[in-house]
Amino acid sequence: MKHGRLPWLKPEALSPKQRELYDRILGGPRGQGAPAFALTDAEGRLNGPFNALLTSPEVGTAVQDLGVAIRYRSGLPERAREIAILELARARHCAFEWYAHERVGRAVGLTDDEIAALRAGAACATFDAREVLVRRVVRALLAERDLEDALFNEAERSLGDALLTDLVALVGYYDLLALLLRVWRTPLPDGAEAPF
Repeated sequence: MKHGRLPWLKPEALSPKQRELYDRILGGPRGQGAPAFALTDAEGRLNGPFNALLTSPEVGTAVQDLGVAIRYRSGLPERAREIAILELARARHCAFEWYAHERVGRAVGLTDDEIAALRAGAACATFDAREVLVRRVVRALLAERDLEDALFNEAERSLGDALLTDLVALVGYYDLLALLLRVWRTPLPDGAEAPF
């Protein structure tokens, strides 16, 4: 069965290296507790960008491990992280990233009004100063692939070197996922409504 442009692989059809990556995805922090969105369908096939990672297990493992570090080990506050991801998903019109991280965002405290403002690209009065700055940094990185000096200096003062590095890496990582999702035409899970 196809899933976008790729075969949608059931667990029993995976090679040993693919199965190792599959188990790493589901057995790691993403699969713990009650995930905000389903990582697999009812037959165990991976949703989202994870199916594409299986096509190249060596690279897929490195990408998966980077994602775990960015999402679960970064010092960025959870709300700021999800604001950054949703800002990127909107800018790249990446429906699956929006679908997944709208749910994660709600789980970490983003309100309906905040999510609606992010989807519209509008200002949001309830974001704190650091969240507004994170959003500005993400926009600049997506548009310019750089930070001009004034914004860099402001971000470095507010976030510090470590958090700014985490944020730049987050933008690069989720931009990579957006490319994978777009190139492979990865669909949303059944019943999910397209956000854009």
